[in-house]
Amino acid sequence: MLYRKVPKNEDELSVLGFGCMRLPIKEDGIIDEKRATKQVRYAIDHGVNYIDTAWPYHMGESEPFLGRALADGYREKVKLATKLPSWLIKSREDMDSFLNAQLERLNTDHIDYYLVHGLAGEVWDILEPLGVTDFLDKAKADGRIVNAGFSFHGSIEDFKRIVDAYPWTFCQIQYNFMDEKHQAGTEGLKYAASKSLGIIIMEPLLGGNLANRVPSEVKEIWNEASVKRTPAEWALRWIWNHPEVTTVLSGMNEEAQIEENLKTADEAYPNSLTEAELQLVNRVEQKYRQLIKIGCTGCQYCMPCPSGVNIPECFDIYNNLHMFGNVDGSKFAYAMRMSGAFTDSEPGGFASLCTECGQCMEKCPQSLKIPDLLKAVAEELEGTDFEQRLAMIRQSLRKTKPQNNIQD
Repeated sequence: MLYRKVPKNEDELSVLGFGCMRLPIKEDGIIDEKRATKQVRYAIDHGVNYIDTAWPYHMGESEPFLGRALADGYREKVKLATKLPSWLIKSREDMDSFLNAQLERLNTDHIDYYLVHGLAGEVWDILEPLGVTDFLDKAKADGRIVNAGFSFHGSIEDFKRIVDAYPWTFCQIQYNFMDEKHQAGTEGLKYAASKSLGIIIMEPLLGGNLANRVPSEVKEIWNEASVKRTPAEWALRWIWNHPEVTTVLSGMNEEAQIEENLKTADEAYPNSLTEAELQLVNRVEQKYRQLIKIGCTGCQYCMPCPSGVNIPECFDIYNNLHMFGNVDGSKFAYAMRMSGAFTDSEPGGFASLCTECGQCMEKCPQSLKIPDLLKAVAEELEGTDFEQRLAMIRQSLRKTKPQNNIQD
């Protein structure tokens, strides 16, 4: 296992982190605890020392599972990360209640790396006036958390202002060779590094899409490489090639995945890919782009929509559906992003809200027929069970609240 230092505290974190959002489950949907425990401990025994979870993972059961899985001395071998569920916070007191409940669930007296979960500009603008920076300061002072950070899903502009709003130790961003210009992207990666933040990477394989659903046209390009690697290896090596990256999280739930990722992590030196290999990855990215159904660049000129449609987001999920063919995953992502749960608002933003007013078409630099395209999005990603999916997601994110001092 290779390790990289967090600039502000010089912790040496394994380049591969274990993400506990997609643990192996039984037929009833419950975590297969025996198998998952063996997997987590096997990874730790082979050098992984960063374990990541969060309040809602596995319907609230990921944290309690880890509290048990990290017994027998394993807690002392790792840096444990979990997250404040930002969408459930209504008051300054809520923050302490959640953290205290998490310490109990995880069977520990401190969290090594504590993140404010799922930040975007509008979420930060809710939490900051409620006193989240005071909460982090006091939780660090009393030892309940050691390092403060945040995970992010928003625009690069909001990312930069959040980075500058508090003396964070680290941040967590979505990053892979398809997301260089999406959310924080490469610009955010370099900006965070310029502020000496440790950088944790999530979604390195785009939810598995870059490894499990590879189109034949993409496979042909990978097969041209002189050094043969699996698509997962290529995707992970591309991220680790960036010296700014500290740790890459992988949601491993198959023993073969763990073995492969451990092997790849053993070669994960920065700047280790050749120029020819980087060009190969770039060709794969371009080929995926050619498979895109809608030529939206995400420029946001069409926004805001007077009917409340999140046009770029709708098109982004629709394009992923057609690039990777993951129907269930795309429908889940669509319902999750449009559920309103992360901002404690009503569901909104979905394509079927379009009233065909035409204002977006007047602003679109790509001259897209947006109303017609939104009809196609609604047809494929909504359907008769859309409201049921929305309700299930909102319920799962709110299912487990600590009972002390939480305001409804």
